[in-house]
Order: sequence, then C-alpha cells, then structure tokens
Amino acid sequence: MLDWKIFAVGSALFAGMTAVLAKIGVKNVPSNLATFIRTIVVVVFLGVLIVLRREWKSPLLIEKQSLLFLVLSGLTTALSWLFYFRALQTGPASLVVPIDKLSLVFAVVLSLLFLGERLGIYQWLGIGLMTAGALIIILK
Repeated sequence: MLDWKIFAVGSALFAGMTAVLAKIGVKNVPSNLATFIRTIVVVVFLGVLIVLRREWKSPLLIEKQSLLFLVLSGLTTALSWLFYFRALQTGPASLVVPIDKLSLVFAVVLSLLFLGERLGIYQWLGIGLMTAGALIIILK
C-alpha cells in the first residue's frame, strides 16, 4: 500500500497546478460561474471513479455523524472555492496562492484544538515558517 506522504505530495502538486489553470480560466468568466464549472467537473470525475471502483454506497446508509461532517466539509469547501476564485480573478496567483495556503496553518491549529493532535518542535517550527512566509507576502 502506498504511504500517505505520497498522496499528500500528489495533493500539493495538483493543488499547485489547479491555481495556475484556474487563474487562466477565470480571466474572462465570473468567479462564481468558474467555481460552478469546476464543481461539475469534480462531481462527474468522482462519479465515474466511484462507479469504476464499485465504491458507491447510498449516503442514507452512512452514519449520521459522518454524513453531517461531510456535508459541513462540503459547505466549507464551497465557501473556500468561492473566495479563492474571486481572489484569483482580482489578484496575482503568485500572491493569492501563498496566502490561501495559510489554510495549512488553520488546519493544524484546528486539529490541535478539536482533534487533540500534538506537534513536535520541528512541526511547530514549520508552522511558524509558513505563517511568517504568508505574513511577509501579505504585508509586502
């Protein structure tokens, strides 16, 4: 089985590609429409993947708490994408993307507060450097 780190690096690579492709795509398209088109592509792609892998399961059969948190995650994803596409439409990708990646810092802080996760000194150092980097970009 592949290590989780490979998937994490793949996620980062495709997210980086997403930013550049989205910046070009949103140039002459309203940001909300661009987000909608992106969402349709994601839904169709994942629908085909789920069918091919025989992973379909009725959402009604999923545990209520899991379903609730997946729905909440979907809502926060939608809000994130709406803000992200609007920022890309009006600002340079080279500045929008690093600021957007403060999501890393927010995710770590939230995982500490709500999931009880703990960090070592090197992880704290990394979080501090990510925060400093984003602040440098924001404050120019």
